[in-house]
Amino acid sequence: MAARPLVARQPNERLQALIQEASCSNAGLARRVNICGAEHGLDFRYDKTSVARWLRGQQPRGRAPAIIAEALGRKLGRTVTLDEIGMANGKNLASGVGLQFAPTVPGAVEQVCELWRSDVGRRDFLAGSTVASSALVEPSRDWLITAPDEQVARTSGARVGRADVEAVEAMTRALADLDHRFGGGHVRPVVVHYLNSVVSGLLSGAYREAVGRALFGAVARLTELAGYMAVDTGQPGLAQRYYIQALRLAQAAGDRPYGGYVLAAGMSHLAATLGTPREISQLARAALEGTRGRVPPRALAMFHAAEARGHALMGELRSCQAAAGQALSAMERAEAAPASGDDPAWIGHFDRAYLADELAHCHRDLRQPRAAVERAEEALAGHPERRTRRRAIGLLLLADAQLQQRDIEHACHTGTKAAELLAGLRSDRGTEYLDEFRERLTPYAKEPVVRDFSARLDVSAAA
Repeated sequence: MAARPLVARQPNERLQALIQEASCSNAGLARRVNICGAEHGLDFRYDKTSVARWLRGQQPRGRAPAIIAEALGRKLGRTVTLDEIGMANGKNLASGVGLQFAPTVPGAVEQVCELWRSDVGRRDFLAGSTVASSALVEPSRDWLITAPDEQVARTSGARVGRADVEAVEAMTRALADLDHRFGGGHVRPVVVHYLNSVVSGLLSGAYREAVGRALFGAVARLTELAGYMAVDTGQPGLAQRYYIQALRLAQAAGDRPYGGYVLAAGMSHLAATLGTPREISQLARAALEGTRGRVPPRALAMFHAAEARGHALMGELRSCQAAAGQALSAMERAEAAPASGDDPAWIGHFDRAYLADELAHCHRDLRQPRAAVERAEEALAGHPERRTRRRAIGLLLLADAQLQQRDIEHACHTGTKAAELLAGLRSDRGTEYLDEFRERLTPYAKEPVVRDFSARLDVSAAA
């Protein structure tokens, strides 16, 4: 692929340093870039010679630099920017679209509609955007201290009624179901086009106060779903922008509990994906503080479980146990409530199986394999078949725990079942779990069962 030189053709020392940090060969990086590019629909055919040219100062054209950064980020387990790999090339990657918690409702509408337009238009600054930890936490502070919006009603534009709100809610349910079954790669383009072509028109229409609040609530939920799908397609910087806007839309809806959900289920889990554990706990604590006395036990269980994840990643055993205990107590209260309880629709999916899944992560990260196995098996027993991605991730959690017990044969068997499920998905998140499991198998690479497992995956990937 044609390339353009950097100024004065200086050796790319930044890229060299990152390759060394990742313990990656030139050929290995080329292979990872080709695989990552294929997942984005790009036919890259780089080899070790290509990487050598990059190190001498050449820069590939188009989206290749962003894919190189993403491939290295996956290997390192953190976000890597174009600047870090020496390929920013003067681009303005600091565009603020979607990163602000707008102070007014009209500003919030303008901000989120511009984000949707930019996403549909595949703007370069979105494709290469990265996550800043401060930009994850700062909106939660704005949400905590901002006064409720006094009114959201509009008098100009096409009339928007309850039926329009119900249509958005129905679309969200349908798209969420497709996402669970097939992965965000299949569904996210549909979500973004619907937001840009239909929902933006509704927000710009005329609606009474009650309809407007309900509309903002429905759009907040669909925007949060789009953020989750961005995570699932390997675009954390884009997900961050969607989550911030979902938080602001929830504020406009007057839905404080759902704002807490965005922090704990969306932004906190994004921080977990990026390996920034302190932010995980901070966001979960903000959700708990900002919704105190206003959320049902099931939501509290989720918020406490998110906090436990952060403590586990930081190795804080007692704090993790305390948060996990609070999560379990809250779930018991939720299950003891009447079947017609007051759970809002957005938390109804968080059942005992989801909680077990979260706690399995905690035990794995604390290197408590026996407890991790128990919780992972509990989660798998409770997840219905339609939760394909969640079941695949649960299987890989179980495989990780089995490997920590040095039960290599069962770990590979469980990993194979997970890979079979992932073969029917387009889920970057699931693929990352599988790649991490394969990395953990490296010390046992000479074992026959590990060689067979790796060979099957390689054949499947080639097919």
